[in-house]
Amino acid sequence: MLNLNSTLVFSEQPKKLADFYQKIFGKKPDWSEGSCFGFMVGQGSFTTCPHDKVHGQNANPERMMFNFETKDVEGEFERIKKIGATVIAKPYGPAEDPKARIATFADPDNNYFQIATPWEM
Repeated sequence: MLNLNSTLVFSEQPKKLADFYQKIFGKKPDWSEGSCFGFMVGQGSFTTCPHDKVHGQNANPERMMFNFETKDVEGEFERIKKIGATVIAKPYGPAEDPKARIATFADPDNNYFQIATPWEM
């Protein structure tokens, strides 16, 4: 069985993304090395780094999304919206689970991320 332990987000402006996610996570990076910045988020890490083949904003942000759990989707939605994240979808409940709530944002590089209630397996 595999365990997902980290997400790497490559950017032409990794410091700008790190500054943005510092506000989202409510803390400074847990580590930095050169132009890379890493945050511990729950059991895994979230890292922004430069990459010589990544330029400009994400042209296909729907391709992959990062999901962050919170028990307070509505409260976090308002907080993150005030930070300046682009709102893609206001909180909504999927038809298959009326207790669940999800909201979608875009970061400064136009990568989509979601906040969602914890999933019950």
